[in-house]
Parts: sequence; structure tokens; C-alpha cells
Amino acid sequence: MRISIMRERSPGEARVALTPANVSTLAGLGCQVCVETGAGDAAGFSNAAYREAGAEILETRTQLLERGEIVLCVDASREDSLADLQDGQVGIGLMDPLGHCERFTALAERGITTLALELVPRISRAQSMDALSSIATLAGYKAVLLAAAQAPRLFPMMMTAAGTLNPSRVFIMGAGVAGLQAAATAKRLGAVVEAYDVRPAAREQILSVGAKPVELDLDTSAAEGKGGYASEQDDAFLARQREQMGAVLAQQDVVITTAAIPGATAPVLITEDMVKGMKPGAVIVDLAAERGGNCALTRAGETLQAYGVTILGPANIAATLPHHASQMYGRNLENLLRLLLDDDGRLQLDFEDEIVAETVVTHAGEVRAARIRERLAPAPAAREEIA
Repeated sequence: MRISIMRERSPGEARVALTPANVSTLAGLGCQVCVETGAGDAAGFSNAAYREAGAEILETRTQLLERGEIVLCVDASREDSLADLQDGQVGIGLMDPLGHCERFTALAERGITTLALELVPRISRAQSMDALSSIATLAGYKAVLLAAAQAPRLFPMMMTAAGTLNPSRVFIMGAGVAGLQAAATAKRLGAVVEAYDVRPAAREQILSVGAKPVELDLDTSAAEGKGGYASEQDDAFLARQREQMGAVLAQQDVVITTAAIPGATAPVLITEDMVKGMKPGAVIVDLAAERGGNCALTRAGETLQAYGVTILGPANIAATLPHHASQMYGRNLENLLRLLLDDDGRLQLDFEDEIVAETVVTHAGEVRAARIRERLAPAPAAREEIA
């Protein structure tokens, strides 16, 4: 099987789909790997390192696409990301499939097979392929560093000759992978850390990283959806949550929000009035900024000041740690390819396998992924009232 690795072209994207270590492993499985020149430069992986691992370096994107049966990239979410693929080729990457479903109809009609890494099911057997968890781990870690750089207070308590410095209070909203990593990182930096998640099962996870769970007087029995993600809540629930959360936020020095619903606009957890009630000098890092933000005032990709509070809306935060982000993403891809390739290194898509069935979006002229088909299906016509 011939595998091509594209150089990323999205602004600010510094990651690469496979590292030289991944290339070496795939070459050992009988794959021929081509890399577009400079694909790994921004992540610290040189052309020479890829050559040593067994890859061929190609100078142009056209050459790369002509050679590859499987084409790998990181960001395939843009409309033109897979525009040059031809009938029979396979494209694998992060495609934001639930946010941009309509593009897959045309890809299917062109005979292109696509696999969206966001759709890898959250089951034990697929953990090593879960690119979203890898990204969330890095985002949670970096969010704390961004907050620490912006905050006017130190995180740890310090006993100094000039007196005792009290530790910062850090509050994490959402205890998924990103939230738990943020809590653990803030704890390591010496902050007093609290966390909240709408899912009842998250309480033990919050305790496991040394944070204190914040509990609100809410009915959360239906709060956990498919794959361990929080399910979307109605307006009445969110209104009650915001009312009780205001008092919690007023005590915090740093707030990191991580609540996101796959394929949906992020829920607003922090209103403008809640920001007004926060401490002067407090910092909010909104990891849901690219989905609209958990804070009503967040602007994706910007840092702003409002009512004495600094609000950060970082975009594509994993790309700011490109070396380890590529290492994790590359391992996720390598493990997925191990599942997809047979003993002779040929692609075999077994749709009886849950991972294949959910991750393959288009194949053989059809949109195969059930979650995408459901979103593409026309809404049922309203039934006429009978007089």
C-alpha cells in the first residue's frame, strides 16, 4: 500500500500526520511512504529523518497525490482539503464531519473513501486511535499555561521573606479529557483546584486528579450522552445551572471552560452578567472558543478584556505544541492503519468492525457513516392538519 503524507496548508497548522517513527513502523509492515517536502519541519521532523525512516520525499503536492493510495493529513476540515483526490483514493484526517456533513455527498459521488478521526468510537479497543482525546490532553495542559501567563497572581502558595502569598483558585468547567488534564496541571503548579461537570460519573474522576468536585442542585440523570460526552441540555437546565454557577465563579482567579457537544454549538455557561461578578484580574480560558465558546463574550482566536476579566479564546491549541501533538496524532493514525491493513499491507475495510463502520464516512460511492447519513437526511415533511 502506498501512503502519502501531505504538508499542512491551514493557517497556523504546524502538525504533521506521521512522524519518522510512525513511517518506520509502517515501512516494516510493507507500506511505501511518501512525504511532501517540509511536511514535518514545523514540528521538528526533518526531511532527512523521514528518509532515514524509509520514506521518499516528494517536491510537489501533485506528485504526492499521484503516488498515494492512502493520503494522510491533520486538518481535512476545509472545503478544498480533499479537492485533488481522485476516484479510488482514501483520505484520512480530522474532517469536522458533524459540523460539515454536506461536503461528503460530493466526495462519495467522486468515488473517494474518507475516514474522519473524530468519529472513532469511544470504546476500549479504539482508545489508541482516539485523536480527539490526544488533542484534548494537550489543550487542557496548554490552557493552564496560558492562564498562568495572563494571570496577575502566582499559582502556588509561597512563604517568602516579604510574607505569605496565597495560592490561586482555579476552576475547571467540564471534566472530560481536557478538563481533567487542566485540573491535574493546575494542581501540579500549586493552585487550589475545583472542577464541575454535569455528568454524575465525573465526580470520581475529578477527585482522582486532586481536584475538589463542585456540586450544584440540579437533576443530572440524563446528562451523559453517547461515548461518554455530555449530552445537550435544554434552556431551562442551562438557566438553573448559570444561576447557581455565578456564586462559584465569583470566588475564582482562573476559570477554564471545556464543555463541547460534538457537531453542535458550545453551550454558554458563563453569561456577561456572570463575568461582571468575577474578581478584577480573573482569567477565563475558553477551550470551546472554536465552537462558539462557553463564555458569551469569547471571540475565537482573540484575547480581550471585559469588566476587569481577561478572556482567552484560543484556536487550534494543539498546533501550538506541534512536536508532541504530531507524535500523539501519528500514533493514533498508525494504530488505525494497523487495523485497516491486512498481513500483506493491503487495505481491507471490514464493515462488521465497529471502528471501521463508524469511522468510514464515504466509500464505494456512498455515505456510509450512520451519524452523517442521519444529518444529511431531509427533514420529514410536516403533516397537514385535517380540518
